[in-house]
Amino acid sequence: MNILIIGNGAREHALCWSVKSSPLCHKLYCCPGNAGISKIAECIAIDPLDNNKIIDFVQTNQINFVIIGPEAPLINGIVNQLEKIGVKTFGPTAEAAILEGSKVFTKNFCLKYNIPTAAYKSFTDPIKAKEFITQINLPCVIKADGLAGGKGVIIASTLDEANKSIDLMLHTKAFGQAGSTIIIEEYLEGEEISFFALSDGTTGKFLACAQDHKRIGENDTGLNTGGMGAYTPVPFIKEQDIFTIMQSIIEPTIKGMGYENKPFKGVLFAGLMMTKNGPKLLEYNVRFGDPECQVICMLLKSDLLELLYATLDRTLKNKKIDWHPGYAIDVIMASQGYPQTYKSGTKVIGLENIETNNTKIFHYLTSFDQHKNLTINSGRGLAITSKELSLKKARDLTYATIKKINWPEGYYRRDIAERVLEKNIFDSEQKS
Repeated sequence: MNILIIGNGAREHALCWSVKSSPLCHKLYCCPGNAGISKIAECIAIDPLDNNKIIDFVQTNQINFVIIGPEAPLINGIVNQLEKIGVKTFGPTAEAAILEGSKVFTKNFCLKYNIPTAAYKSFTDPIKAKEFITQINLPCVIKADGLAGGKGVIIASTLDEANKSIDLMLHTKAFGQAGSTIIIEEYLEGEEISFFALSDGTTGKFLACAQDHKRIGENDTGLNTGGMGAYTPVPFIKEQDIFTIMQSIIEPTIKGMGYENKPFKGVLFAGLMMTKNGPKLLEYNVRFGDPECQVICMLLKSDLLELLYATLDRTLKNKKIDWHPGYAIDVIMASQGYPQTYKSGTKVIGLENIETNNTKIFHYLTSFDQHKNLTINSGRGLAITSKELSLKKARDLTYATIKKINWPEGYYRRDIAERVLEKNIFDSEQKS
């Protein structure tokens, strides 16, 4: 097959790397791609939101299968347009992508189909929102309704913090139209996990579970980011937990979207809180997570391309998913100042010859300057990803690799997966 992957981040780099190894892949393109992707795929300078140019490219180059990485092209309706011309595409239609595009829709959907989630109320009026805050227990969670790049969720511990967050979204419009409606919901306590299931519109199949580290600072402090590191599998998630999540959250969602005439095909990424009362849905994403995608691709033994294609040819139910033994972890190197102001175009050296079968470097928005130096042009720069038989060994390998990278303007958290390792919940052979 001739394959086109849309996106330019480390998630898409990992998808390209994994898809490239499939015997089903004949020619691989990526738009727009990045410097890392350019080594394994032909990068095409097309805006991921320019549907007309994407359609022209797909038709001209006889693309058989398109894989969408980020959420914006999905909500922009690229799947709808590709389906109209008969091109098979991995990802939901714009109608089904509303699960990520509108938190208000998703919360109302959960209520309708009895999917466990946090209690909530939505607002467009800052005065009414502030009145509501005085009537509930704190902390609470305040969320922008629409897409905010992973930064539209604020945990408010005090009345002052809550009022400032409401003003930020509804008054100063910090998130634009995405924050014109907000949700105020109860704060849930427990362990937060990322849960991934593939769907062909009728069948749901568990893929993987990971744990992300969203805050910029160590010990989960500071501002929210797109994610500073992740690992898979999650040792405290057992088979019974997976069964419960599929039965109470994933399968009702797939069935409900069918009832709503919005059949969901693609990957359902459920952000869950494992509470003392069982798993509860925090939010849905309709694409692979980043940084979770990198660790999933690293540990996956099965043919990823075959699995993604199975969401379209109704063979998903019969697919067996195999994994390499052990764990995978990634640590994100970001530009200093991220997720606020940072310098773009900084040079990084030392990436040559440090990749192995067990360690890969996945790029975000990287490019080569006129002197062929690799430069970082985004907040998050590199995802250093390793796999090993134990989580500790994988973690040690990742941090040892980071020390070989020369990027003075780079920053990374030094405590990725530290908390779960300290909990000592592994089998004896996994501790060292």
